[in-house]
Amino acid sequence: MCGERLACFESNELAIISSLGDGTYVVPVESRKPFWLIPNLLSLDAPLVAVVWLYMFAKTWRVVYLPLSSYISLALVVWVIYVMDRLLDASMKVGGPSRLEARHEFHRKHRKMFYGFAGIAGLVALILVITELATKIYGYALFGGLMVAGFFTLSLFSSTGPNQIPYSKNILAGFAFAYGTSMLAYAYTGFDGEGLLQSPVMICFAVLCILNIAAIDLWEHASRTSDLETKAVDELALTLPLTLLGGCSLVFALKDGDLVTRPFFYAILTGAALLQILNRNRAKFSIDALRVLADVALLVPFVVFLVSSRS
Repeated sequence: MCGERLACFESNELAIISSLGDGTYVVPVESRKPFWLIPNLLSLDAPLVAVVWLYMFAKTWRVVYLPLSSYISLALVVWVIYVMDRLLDASMKVGGPSRLEARHEFHRKHRKMFYGFAGIAGLVALILVITELATKIYGYALFGGLMVAGFFTLSLFSSTGPNQIPYSKNILAGFAFAYGTSMLAYAYTGFDGEGLLQSPVMICFAVLCILNIAAIDLWEHASRTSDLETKAVDELALTLPLTLLGGCSLVFALKDGDLVTRPFFYAILTGAALLQILNRNRAKFSIDALRVLADVALLVPFVVFLVSSRS
């Protein structure tokens, strides 16, 4: 006599338990993902962070007019880059689908859909940039494009092992994200073109982005080992630069007598503090939860920016 019934395990995995005679066997069904993980699975987290910080850059630099197409094109380009990066990572993972992380497995499973929408999004972004944005953007975009190309080159040809942290990729990715976000606002300021790379505002945000990206790798690396010394080293690798970034942000904020950049540096300080809190309490959360909370740590500063700007 054969029978089947459904069982829901603590891991949220739905399975079919089938019985044949006196024996039973489990047939796993696709795991159910929590709703708070959906933005990460769809690669919507990074575009949201980029748009929020673009607004803060524009307000900090007193941009009189920044077209809506700037926000749309930025969100689309960031989304396409993140989708392609995850599809590339999924295709290069060793060990098959069972070794993939949730976001990579989701992109692998729905790769045809992501490729299709990425193509459409890229085309729309290109049309917006050509028809809606200032031609000054092109010069900035060239340098940004070179950094993105360098990032994908490192992804393809770097030989980082599973227990190694890709610091070079993280630095390039974080700086490219910060540069690409800030350049759209900077192009509408009338400032000197070379000033962007020397701007403390952009540099501090770039460091925050680099640490945000590196944090995930360090947390994953610490979770894979039981060696307490390794865990301590991984924690310290974030604690020191986050403390330095927070201190520099506070100094820049207090030195700004005109209060022009102070709200922005308060936002940087908030992001660094939140990442520091997560770093100290990482053992309490799953890796997927830490990924989402790391994004939240870059979104909460927007509230701080708005409040401090009004005050």
